Amino acid sequence: MKGNFFNLYSHRFARVAVGVPRCRVADPAFNADETLALAREAAAKGAALVAFPELGLPAYTCDDLFHQRALLDACKTALAKIVEASKTLPVALIVGMPLQVDHSLYNCAIVVARGAVLGAVPKTYLPNYGEFYEARQYTPADSAVARDIELLGQRVPFGASLLFELTDVPDFRFHVEICEDVWVPIPPSSFAALAGATVLVNLSASNVVVGKSGYRHQLVGQQSARCLAAYLYTSAGRGESSTDMAWDGQALIYENGEMLAESERFLDDSHMIFADVDLERLSHERMRQTTFGMSVQRHKDEAAKFQIVRFAIGLDTAQTLPLARKLERFPYVPADSRRRDERCNEVYNIQVQALVQRLSASNIQKVVIGVSGGLDSTHALLVCAKAMDRLKLPRTNIIGVTMPGFATSDRTLKQARELMSVVGCTAMEIDIRPSCEQMLNDLGHPYSAGEAKYDITFENVQAGERTNHLFRLANFHNGIVIGTGDLSELALGWCTYGVGDHMSHYSVNASVPKTLITHLVRWVAETGAVGKSGSDTLLNVLATEISPELVPAKSAGAIEQKTESFIGPYELQDFNLFYILRYGFSPSKVAFLALHAWRDKEQGGWPEGAHVERNEYDIAAIKRNLGIFLWRFFKTSQFKRSCVPNSPKVGSGGSLSPRGDWRAPSDSEATVWTDDLATVPDKAA
Repeated sequence: MKGNFFNLYSHRFARVAVGVPRCRVADPAFNADETLALAREAAAKGAALVAFPELGLPAYTCDDLFHQRALLDACKTALAKIVEASKTLPVALIVGMPLQVDHSLYNCAIVVARGAVLGAVPKTYLPNYGEFYEARQYTPADSAVARDIELLGQRVPFGASLLFELTDVPDFRFHVEICEDVWVPIPPSSFAALAGATVLVNLSASNVVVGKSGYRHQLVGQQSARCLAAYLYTSAGRGESSTDMAWDGQALIYENGEMLAESERFLDDSHMIFADVDLERLSHERMRQTTFGMSVQRHKDEAAKFQIVRFAIGLDTAQTLPLARKLERFPYVPADSRRRDERCNEVYNIQVQALVQRLSASNIQKVVIGVSGGLDSTHALLVCAKAMDRLKLPRTNIIGVTMPGFATSDRTLKQARELMSVVGCTAMEIDIRPSCEQMLNDLGHPYSAGEAKYDITFENVQAGERTNHLFRLANFHNGIVIGTGDLSELALGWCTYGVGDHMSHYSVNASVPKTLITHLVRWVAETGAVGKSGSDTLLNVLATEISPELVPAKSAGAIEQKTESFIGPYELQDFNLFYILRYGFSPSKVAFLALHAWRDKEQGGWPEGAHVERNEYDIAAIKRNLGIFLWRFFKTSQFKRSCVPNSPKVGSGGSLSPRGDWRAPSDSEATVWTDDLATVPDKAA
């Protein structure tokens, strides 16, 4: 890690901006002043790059005025003013203006930084239909012969195949295209992405008509997703001629198909939007999706045509610059209630469909499931019930078994009985204490002699007895055992090897994290699918402390083992899991993200109406719990994950199946991850 831990650039983010200055038609001096005002604001707020609209210096709607020498010269004068002012600004600027080159006029994007013109990019596709007549004034980029031109006394690279690499920030390589270029079947930015551009920029004018705003979103979002890139889009606003068109000044920033920022439209004044782009995430996605590399190979001749212009702007990474990017505290659970309901419905149906297929393919009509009265088995039981409905089999084909042991609380036992009754399954209750006592006696365990020794053997004898009963019941009833263990438990190794939370015939929850299971159960309760009494029971389950209930409490009604006191809060560990498993981020970056997401319980990101604890975590708590996660995930738990039963993958956040998303040695070290975590400060800046 370089620079200040509390600076976003230290974690391979880059702050970018899109500006929409108010303009005057054919008044480059005024337009340059408006552009510079926004550029200074962008620099003051830590942006590395700011883009402005197509032909923004003269205004897009000059029409045949573009062939007037006075206007062309005024544009160069305005550009010179911007270049001079840029000497003191640690930000790269992209402005639009016409340039005459070899007796032809080109619609260009000019890249400026630190008092230098870095390149001029001409527009490739000139619209000449509807309200557009650009071929009347301009020549397309591929007609140009020159590879460099003289501009303001400098030799400047010229052409559509230019890439600009900001050496201050790893992976920051950008490409510029202009308006119509992104509307064609194969935009120039597609090849630029294959040549290594992670940030794609579009200088547009783009008049507004009904429905066009939504289509811009589709274009920009899809291009950023296909190219695994960030995409910055700016369009002309107030001040452009309204002779035959109107302008809304829409600005957009997308990253890999996700919108990061959007401007308000139809504003009277100059305005700007910012976003912090995760360049490491984009690089990781390109590395992970091997078809991206195949595309590079297939189009290597096109990619090889690009010239790279490298430059620095002198970013100060030693200062504190917090992340200005929305991060959901629950990355597996959308904060928006509508999207969360959609997510829950889809996950639930994926689990049900997978179980239906497994039962149909194996010609088995019964399932056996341990029902503890806790969260995971509750959700698994609901999945089983829906699967039986889909198969048009009676729910009595579900053999639910609750098996009270030495530490089972009255609360969870009551909930288990109520759940089985609500679902309508065949309910069994087996007291495992006699068989456990026999096992402990056979082992010569001190407990059999009356000593209260609650060690790992004492705990696992109970877990093992429950599993033994489930598998033998499955044999007896010609059914399969349904596993209930979840993704979070597998990640942390919080499961006993070879027993019920680890082993089964088919595991419906193994790729569903604990935080999502919580919301799945709440979603079922809120839909009323299990009736009023059933919903009440589900809400009681959600309010129950998560515990393995294997060690007797010292006092009546108390819970001796609280899972999260051993392994950390699931809400924070699921956050860690998402960014380490899905994106391979370093622990220091995960800690930086967690600090941004969790340090203030008043800021956004909490699931709407989800009744979650509004906790907050400082850097010390984040570092401590991330240390627990790293040790358990990388050092101690892979041997359990290497032999887990089949289970459906439900989300793009990943699974830990050795046949799916995660293949890892069982005897690796955790040193590189714990060493990186050690670089994280113990106190906030």
